[in-house]
Amino acid sequence: MIAPGFAGVEAQLWIWLIAMIRPGAAFIAAPVFGAQAVPIQLRLILSLALGLAALNAVPIQLPQNGVASFEGVVLVAGEVLAGLAMGFAVQIGYAAALIAGEAIANSMGLGFAAMVDPQSGQSTQVVGQFLSILATFLLLAMDGHLMLASFVVQSYRAMPPGGAMLSNDAVWHIVEFGGALLGAGVTIALPVGFALVLVQIVMGMLARAAPSLNLFAVGMPVALMTGLVLLAIATPVMSEGIAAALKAGLEQARSISEGR
Repeated sequence: MIAPGFAGVEAQLWIWLIAMIRPGAAFIAAPVFGAQAVPIQLRLILSLALGLAALNAVPIQLPQNGVASFEGVVLVAGEVLAGLAMGFAVQIGYAAALIAGEAIANSMGLGFAAMVDPQSGQSTQVVGQFLSILATFLLLAMDGHLMLASFVVQSYRAMPPGGAMLSNDAVWHIVEFGGALLGAGVTIALPVGFALVLVQIVMGMLARAAPSLNLFAVGMPVALMTGLVLLAIATPVMSEGIAAALKAGLEQARSISEGR
């Protein structure tokens, strides 16, 4: 027999658990929060904190047949989908920096040089690693992590648990935004990539003018040195492109939180 003072504890714990699902899913998909270096305990604490804040925005009602029913499964699936959509939208904008790094590294001849990305735990090229660190600093500088947390809390008003789920238009907008990712990455890499293409053209002309010239011994150091100098010069301009991609991702997450 349950003591009278603990009669509603189980129901309250279930409500807290449901409130944690959407923030937790968003943190798994979002940059910075989803990095392997972030402890899972920290993610759980942040998810609980945002879940408690969301309880003040909209009340959460448990399904009549419990969470282990069909209604409960639909509720959990809707929460997971909403959280993943907002976090993934920010991740798409963040990934534009990685695409730019891949394009620049291949033009510089550093396609073989790779290291482990702390964000994803996967192997990435060194230039992409540099731009991903830059994107992380820019995201934190523009308070993108706080904006994402506020979007998650605001989304409970437009899409309360057990109510309206993520619309088909919102899913399609994420797909369209993902298609614009390649263009954003190429735009960020354009200042350095175009200059490196000109260097390759010059190397090709030298190879035709002097067939005895060892192009591999001359071309690669020239391309590498030129790429490093251009990276140092064009980093402020590339930062603006990365910031624009991050803002687009945050704007997409805001649209999802408003149910659009």
